[in-house]
Amino acid sequence: MTDPIRPRPTPTPATPPAAPGPTLPPASRHPWTRMLLGLIVLSLIPALILAVQRVQYEQAQKTAALVMDYPALVTQARRSGLEPQALLDRYRALGVNGVALYEDTVASREQRGEVYLKNGSDLAADFPDQGVRTNAVYMRAASPEIAAALRARYTIPTREVRIGGQTWVEWPSDPRYLPAGPDTERINAFKQQGLVLVYRPYQDDAVPAARVGADWPDVPFIAFTGDEVIGARTPKLLAQVNTALGARLPAIIESNIQRGLDTLVRTHGGVRLFALSPDYQNKLDPLDVASKYNLAARERGMRLLYLRPYPTINETEDMLRRTQSLLGRSGVSIGSPQVTFFTPSPLLQALSMVGPLAALLLLGLSYPLARLGLLAAGFTALLAVGLNTLHPFESAALIAAVSFPALGLILRRSRVTDWFLATGLSLTGVLFVSALGASRESTLGLAPFRGVGLTLLLPLTLVALSFLPRQDIRKTISDLYSAPIRLGDVAVMGLGLLLLSLVFDRRGNTTGGQVSDFETSLRRDVQDSIIRPRFKEIAAHPLALLGLSGTLPGYFSGLLILAGVVGQSSILNTFSHFHTPLLISAARVFLGLGLGLLMGVVAIWALRLGMRLWSGSGTGRRAAPEVGA
Repeated sequence: MTDPIRPRPTPTPATPPAAPGPTLPPASRHPWTRMLLGLIVLSLIPALILAVQRVQYEQAQKTAALVMDYPALVTQARRSGLEPQALLDRYRALGVNGVALYEDTVASREQRGEVYLKNGSDLAADFPDQGVRTNAVYMRAASPEIAAALRARYTIPTREVRIGGQTWVEWPSDPRYLPAGPDTERINAFKQQGLVLVYRPYQDDAVPAARVGADWPDVPFIAFTGDEVIGARTPKLLAQVNTALGARLPAIIESNIQRGLDTLVRTHGGVRLFALSPDYQNKLDPLDVASKYNLAARERGMRLLYLRPYPTINETEDMLRRTQSLLGRSGVSIGSPQVTFFTPSPLLQALSMVGPLAALLLLGLSYPLARLGLLAAGFTALLAVGLNTLHPFESAALIAAVSFPALGLILRRSRVTDWFLATGLSLTGVLFVSALGASRESTLGLAPFRGVGLTLLLPLTLVALSFLPRQDIRKTISDLYSAPIRLGDVAVMGLGLLLLSLVFDRRGNTTGGQVSDFETSLRRDVQDSIIRPRFKEIAAHPLALLGLSGTLPGYFSGLLILAGVVGQSSILNTFSHFHTPLLISAARVFLGLGLGLLMGVVAIWALRLGMRLWSGSGTGRRAAPEVGA
């Protein structure tokens, strides 16, 4: 008998109802959509031609030289009781095929016995009452020719004096650190050994401008010391250096783009050089250092790998042995780099500009709020042109880098398969970024388009603005202001802002954020074996798939889609590093896409299963009292 007063329990469904999809306004379907998409497709043709030409150029630039810092090698050899040449021969057997030689100083010529210097106070003590100036420095040379050449080299006034029956040259200040020209004999000896030579001249105001570079040796590469090239502060002297370079190429030292170097590169081109400071290198394991040199040659176009020995020979040999092995596996041959430069066709670049402009206009016309979309597109165009000081190709490259990652998730964002449309449009944008941004200077790592940092932030803003519903903007602002905020909402928003700041802070090759020892070790192992995908892409792509699946209710789906925009933006940001070969960037991106897609599918399944178990467990506990009634 049933109790008519007690309600019958409602049967629990076998599976929970599907969660509602993301409540986001759909895109506007403008009559120009098909025409603009057609312009994008047509503009892909010249962009694709430029991409093929760039790949062909980069495939021919896979030779690097292992250049040892010779003064550091000499120091290590003497501390180990070896002759420098004997130690160099040991290192040559492990791949070293070049040396870097600094310009001689008066002190280095003193060490070789060519000159002899004595302070005036010491000389006065040896020869009192002979007019010795105690605040001067006195020099004797092995031959009169050496003394005469050094005196004529500088603007410093000197005089010959007779002291103790010998001829001395009196200097008003200590000349030991004055640049004294190349060690021609040693340079010729290294040439006979077939070594790649890098010459490192010094700058001093005591050297007349007309003599700067006049005696530089006939070597292929010049690497300036310090934070600026010789003559960077004096246009006349810089012009003299520019002329003196001749057929030599200036070295572009990564993370130390020296002042005035751009002037020299515009005339002569340049060669990319990678080096580690001794203090930093000595903190790293030899395997870590080898991994960095391999990465520099394989993925950043470094043609000169500037090596310094470890404090011990065995550590140095371990580093060289591993470097040689990794370079061989990466397809980089060790030899004398024959440097050429990438010079894209201006006509093909001009034709490629149509695609990004059409994409930006389509993006603006597809906003639910048409006026807001056009304002956003116009602001983006003005920002790109302003940042790149009216340079059309660079401006269009930035427009492509911020428009295509956002375009797909503005056009469609209601189902999981829309991720493939967004990804396809991002990959389309890659060709335009490469076509318009790759130039001789940018492939050398000198002058990418300005605003690269915005390629991670601006697409996120463009997609977020497209979330505004098709209604009076004042009502939207009022609704947002009046919306109740729960503690969970604040926590989610705070977490989102924290992750966004971390992604932006850790953009590029050198990050400002801290990297754990585990991540450092993982990165080394992965990048030694394969081309390491970017971790932000591996994390962001699954979030986009989760958001598009509608598994989570309310605004969570929208937030996850915004997180997924970071993954799309990172694709374009990856290809904005023009010193990285195009195929390397492509491999990195496709690995990230594959892993992200796999993780996203698993995440959707796991989240739905977890929600089903959670819902079923809660229903079972509530129904328990009814069973025993």
